[in-house]
Amino acid sequence: MYTGQFANTHPDRPAFIMASTGAAVSYAELEARSNRLAHLLRRHGLKRLDHFSIFMENNDRYLEACGAGERTGSYYTCVNSYLTAPELVYILTNSDSKALITSTAKLDIAREALKQCPNVTLCVVADGDGESERIVGLAEATKGLPDTPVADESLGTAMLYSSGTTGRPKGILRPLPEQPPSQPLPLFHFLNMLWKYRNDMIYLSPAPLYHSAPQAAVGLAIRDGGTVIIMEHFDPEHYLALIEKYKVTHSQLVPTMFSRMLKLPEEVRNKYDLSTLEVAIHAAAPCPPQVKEQMIAWWGPIIHEYYGATEGLGFTACNSEEWLAHRGTVGKVMFGDLHILDDRMQPCPKGTPGQIWFKTATPFEYFNDPGKTNEARSADGSMSTVGDVGYVDDDGFLHLTDRATFMIISGGVNIYPQECENLLITHPKVADAAVFGVPNEDLGEEVKAVIQPIPGVDPDVDLAQELIAFCGQSLSRQKVPRSIDFLEELPRLPTGKLYKRLLRDKYWGNKETRIV
Repeated sequence: MYTGQFANTHPDRPAFIMASTGAAVSYAELEARSNRLAHLLRRHGLKRLDHFSIFMENNDRYLEACGAGERTGSYYTCVNSYLTAPELVYILTNSDSKALITSTAKLDIAREALKQCPNVTLCVVADGDGESERIVGLAEATKGLPDTPVADESLGTAMLYSSGTTGRPKGILRPLPEQPPSQPLPLFHFLNMLWKYRNDMIYLSPAPLYHSAPQAAVGLAIRDGGTVIIMEHFDPEHYLALIEKYKVTHSQLVPTMFSRMLKLPEEVRNKYDLSTLEVAIHAAAPCPPQVKEQMIAWWGPIIHEYYGATEGLGFTACNSEEWLAHRGTVGKVMFGDLHILDDRMQPCPKGTPGQIWFKTATPFEYFNDPGKTNEARSADGSMSTVGDVGYVDDDGFLHLTDRATFMIISGGVNIYPQECENLLITHPKVADAAVFGVPNEDLGEEVKAVIQPIPGVDPDVDLAQELIAFCGQSLSRQKVPRSIDFLEELPRLPTGKLYKRLLRDKYWGNKETRIV
C-alpha cells in the first residue's frame, strides 16, 4: 500500500473510501499514517526482514498497517480475521512475528493469543486505546512521531498464509531484495499489466483484505494512483449499488459472489448502472461454467478469469470471448512454464487431467516448513506445484478440474468432486454445495454431497432424492452422490474458498457422524 509519488502529486485524491460510511482517506493522509507507524515499528526494534502480523477486519486502518510493512523492509502477515485464539497463536508463532496490529473488534482474541506468544513484544490497537506497555493504542503510540519516511526505508512485502482448506495454513515466503519501496517485486509488474490498471481507476474491493488477491489488487491500485472502495462485508445488491455510486472501473470477485448476485431478483439486478465497469476479474476458486455463462450474458466481455496460486508460481488468463470458445478454461499460460503430469511425473496427454506443475516463475518457500517446501518441488527443483489438477486442451488452454487433495478414490476410480459441485449449484433449490469422499467398506470411499438449500426450501428426504436424480441426468454413475446431507450454511471463507476439510473430517474422524 505504497502511496509513492501520488502523496505529492495528488495529495487530496482519496486513496480509499470505506463503503459502509463513505469515510475517505487521502493519499497525503495515508502516506503520513504509514510513515508514523513505520517509525513506531523501528522504535520497537523491528529491522529489515523481521516479521509482524495484522489481525483485523476490513477497516480504515488496515492499509496503513500494510503500508508500514512495505516501507520498513518487513514481512507482514495478514491473518484471517475469523481465526480463534489458538489458531492465531499458531500463525503468530509460525511466522516469527515480533509485533501484532489488531482492532478493538478483535482485541479479546488477540489478548488471549498473546498469553502464549512471548516473542510478540508489541500489540498495537489500531482504532482504540492501549492498556499496558505491551498493548498500546495506535494514536497515542504514534503521537509526535515523524510523518516522513524512516531513514533506512526499504521494500517490504506480505508473507501470506494458505487458507488451510486442505490442511494447516502455510506461510509463503518470497525473497525480498534490498531496494526502495518504490520498486515493487517483478510479480506485481506483471499483475499490473494483466489486470489493466491505470492512474485514474476506481477499484471496488468486496473481499477480506487478509486474502492474497485483494492484497495484491488493492496495493497495485494505490501504487497506480487509483481510488479503492473497500467493502467491510460483501452484500450482492450493495456491491451493484457501489459500482453505480462511485463509477467503478475495476473489481475482483470470487465465484460465490457471482452466484449470489445471480440469485437476486431480476428487477434488482437490472436497476443499477454498471456501464463504467471495464474489468471484473474472478479467481480464488474454479467458477462453475453455468455461472460464468450467466455472468457473461449479463456483464458481457468485461469479465476476465485468471488462475494464479497464492505462491505466485504462474498465471493463466482469458477474457469472456476466449472463455466462451473454451468453456471452463482459465486461459493460456502467461507467466511461468506449465506442465500437466501424472503420478509418475510423466506428461499427461492433451485433455487428460493431471497435477499442475510450473517451472518456478517466482521463487518461494513454505516458511519454517522445509518438508512441505520439498513436497511442492520436483526432484530436480525446477518445478513447483500446489496440488491443483487440470488439463490442457488442443488449443493450449488450461482447464482446472479440482485439487489433488479432494480427489475421491471409489472402487479404484479417481473422481474429482468439482464437476458435481458445479452441477449442484445450478439447481434452483441449492444455495451452495460441497462434494467429497466418505468411508465405504466395500469401495474405500463413496461420493457424499452436503447441501445448503435456498431459504424457504425444506431439507428433507424428497429434496435429497431430487438432487441425486438431477445429478444422474448429467453425470456418470460413479460421480453421482450416494447420499446427501444438509446444512443451514456451508463453511465457506469470505474469500470464496470452501472449508471442505471441516466437513470431510466429521465423517472420517467419526464414521458414525452425520451432518443434519
